[in-house]
Amino acid sequence: MSTVTGGGAAQAVGIQAAADPDPLWRHPLVLRFGRIGRRLRRADRARPWVVDTLVVIGAFLLFCLPDLIRGGGPHELEGVFNQVPLGVMVAFQAGLILPLLLRRRAPMTAFVMTAAVFAAQWSLQVFLRADVALFIALYSLTLHSSLRRLLWACAITVAVLTLAVVQISAVASVPEAAFFLVCASTAAVALGLVVRIRRSQLAALRDRAAQLEIERDQRSMLAVAGERARVAREMHDILGHNLSVIIRLADGGAYAVRVNPDRSAQALTLIGETGREALNDLRRTLGALRDDAAVPDLSPQPGIADVDGLCDRFRAAGPRVSYRTAGELPADRGLQLATYRIVQEALTNALKHAGPDTEARVSLEVVHQRLRIQVEDTGPAVGFEPAADSSDGQGLIGIRERAALYGGTVTTGRTRGGGWTVQTELELAPAQERTP
Repeated sequence: MSTVTGGGAAQAVGIQAAADPDPLWRHPLVLRFGRIGRRLRRADRARPWVVDTLVVIGAFLLFCLPDLIRGGGPHELEGVFNQVPLGVMVAFQAGLILPLLLRRRAPMTAFVMTAAVFAAQWSLQVFLRADVALFIALYSLTLHSSLRRLLWACAITVAVLTLAVVQISAVASVPEAAFFLVCASTAAVALGLVVRIRRSQLAALRDRAAQLEIERDQRSMLAVAGERARVAREMHDILGHNLSVIIRLADGGAYAVRVNPDRSAQALTLIGETGREALNDLRRTLGALRDDAAVPDLSPQPGIADVDGLCDRFRAAGPRVSYRTAGELPADRGLQLATYRIVQEALTNALKHAGPDTEARVSLEVVHQRLRIQVEDTGPAVGFEPAADSSDGQGLIGIRERAALYGGTVTTGRTRGGGWTVQTELELAPAQERTP
């Protein structure tokens, strides 16, 4: 496509030229008439009565005025058709063209009035050029009225045209006259149907465009809601995990300060490291929400390689944590982040509900193109009272949501020894092969 300049109209013309292979529609004259037609349609929608008045004025100038100047129909038809006084001629002409003012508001009424005057005129054997108003009224009725009324209008048209054919038979053959009048009527109906279908198509396209805009806005709102849910999950994982570890370390350090000051200092050091890590994760997550962030934080998200460090932090808080892997673990960063967060949430729940004296076993293994993640604890020690939790199961909900992104399943429940297990399986197939 050649380069087109000159604003939105020229750009639209260029797009149309590239999409339409017929060179006729790219002709400058056709394009100019198309622009004129669009302006007329806009003016018609803005002031319909002006266009109706112009139609009546145009019919008067083209078809009524010549008869008024000559005092009747064509001179070659003198002696065949009756000549009527000027006042009667004006009355017939007014009865034929003035109903066209109602051609959109009451198309059936306008057609019936025009057909009645047409029949009265031809019953008196009077020829007028203004008879073309009958076909204009038939076109308007086809365009603006119902198809049932169109059938009645066609029947009326056949009746009044039969009367005209009988009167014209004095100067022309009946087949020729009938053929001409039937062709004119068919052309009027066909043109009305074409314009009506075209308008219906344009209205459907406009409705479709409006629906697409609504769907686009809805998709944007869903994307925003999804992003908010994602950020909420990240913040829940970051704050829930790190604060749980910090609280357990602080409790242990407070106890150790009386019996083993070295362990207390180690606990304080771990609290500082955990707090700094939580702060960095929180800054990275909240930085994604800032539109004016000049320099984004490009530090990588945690993955499977960081699970070892995660287990170390939990060991520092008290629980005994064992960790093992089997199979070739995935390299996909999104799946690695989901795996890390699932393990983090499961260990956090174990620390909250089983206490620092529990033993947790973490395993990651690949079985038949599925990554199986299992975190199991041995339950709380005797006398341990878990703290009240106001999250109302949000951690497990977050695990299920992350698993659903990768076509996974989550199974939770109590073990025979009184502990708790969380088992998750994630699909390792590429994203385009997964069913949404």
